[in-house]
Order: sequence, then structure tokens, then C-alpha cells
Amino acid sequence: MCGRYALGRGADALAELFHVEHREPDQDLPPDWNIAPTKNVWAVLERPLKGSENPEPVRQLRVLRWGLVPSWAKSPDVGVKMINARAETVHEKPSYRRAFAARRCLLPADGYYEWVTGREERKKEEEGARKRPRKQPYFVTPADGSVMALAGLFEFWRDRTLPEDHPQAWWSTCTVLTTEAETAPMAEAGEHGPRSLADIHPRMPLAMTPDRWDAWLDPARTDPDDLRELLTPPPPGAFTAYPVSAEVSNVRNNGPHLLEPLSGGIEETLF
Repeated sequence: MCGRYALGRGADALAELFHVEHREPDQDLPPDWNIAPTKNVWAVLERPLKGSENPEPVRQLRVLRWGLVPSWAKSPDVGVKMINARAETVHEKPSYRRAFAARRCLLPADGYYEWVTGREERKKEEEGARKRPRKQPYFVTPADGSVMALAGLFEFWRDRTLPEDHPQAWWSTCTVLTTEAETAPMAEAGEHGPRSLADIHPRMPLAMTPDRWDAWLDPARTDPDDLRELLTPPPPGAFTAYPVSAEVSNVRNNGPHLLEPLSGGIEETLF
């Protein structure tokens, strides 16, 4: 799954990297090393500019709220439960299929966090221990230091309790697609730590390689079968992972120090 990620790059760097043609001047976000559901996030998408007479889609860098709210939802509260969409079924699920066909985006990330229950903690849990097991956070990131372009969907939801011109009358929300975690060895796998991403968690966010960005963002592509062919993860061995401080488990904590590798033999007790 993907329940937390980090992005320390600014809007200018992202606009250059993703060949963005337009940014709203009043939209900006600071770097965030502990991005959690319901937070505002950067997204790359293609659609006509609002108020423009030109119907052609324009590549934009936009701010969206993480947690997709379908247009037919009665309340935006459902967004908390819709932070991820499974790539295997996204084309057929009522909550996602319309967005899959027409509203796709890329969510830039430096990497994502995943939590692992240690070997001894799992044993206690299986034996019926009532105490909630402690979990060790890991940071998963491209081995070459590049940006991750997470496959996402976006939607617009109208708050009917507010007038049309109210600044909060429309919600722009998104979700991250996930896929089965790869079982092949990671790059730079440690001697005692996880050998693959599947050792950390059975699911992982679906990262799009640059050669698929244009096709994924193109709103003219609407055939589900055609789009599903794009839903394959990068080649095995593209990522590495390492344990980080449990500080990241508290969403109030933030800063680049959250990405610093944790030392002290923790992996020997986990795997």
C-alpha cells in the first residue's frame, strides 16, 4: 500500500522534470517529508485550462488533496478510506473506473514509507498477545536518486452546501494506485535486512517509468484495456530500502532528518 511518502523537491524542479506547461500562481506547497492522507500534494495532470477558449489539454502542476472523493459521494469523508486504488481492479470499481478512464495523474515522490512488524513481535501477536505490536518504518526510494512518479487518479467533488463561487465549493482530490510488491532482490539489499520489497509489505505504490508518462497523462486515451497495459511496475531492482526513525510514525514530525538511515542492527531483529 502507500500510506505515507516524502517529497523534498520544489515546484520549479518538478515543473522542469515533468515538462509542465502551466502552474497556478496562487498554488504552492513547501517540501514535505511526512506526507499523510488528507494532506495537499503536488500532482501532474493534463486538461484544458480553466476559462480558456482553447480546448486542448495542457500539462499542469496542480495541488490536490490526498484521498479521492468520487463526484457522486454524499460527503467528502469517504476520501480518508480512498487513498489507494488497486491496479488490478481499478478499471472496474465504481469509485475509480470513471477517473481511470478520464482523470489520471502522476504524484511525484522521493520515496515512500512502509512499516514492518519484527519477527519477535509477530510471534507474540500470533500467540495472542493483546499489546499492539511495534512496527519499524522503512523508507523505499529509487536506488539512483531519481524521482518516483506514482500513478494516480483525480476527481472533483462539489460541496452543495456552499454557493458556486465559494473558494471551498469544489474539492480536487486524488488517490495512489498500488500493485503487488516485487519479489526480486532490491538494489543494495543489506545482509540481514529485507531482500525484496515483498519482504517489507505485500503491496507497493505503482511507479511509472518516464517512457509511460505521456501515455498515462493523455486524456484522449480512454480505453480501459489500453490503459491497463500501462499498469506495470518498473524493472526489478530499481529500488532500495532502509530503516528510519520511528519519528515518522507521528504525522506532526517533519523534516529531512526523517530520511536518515537508522543504524544499530535493527534489521537483525526484524528478519
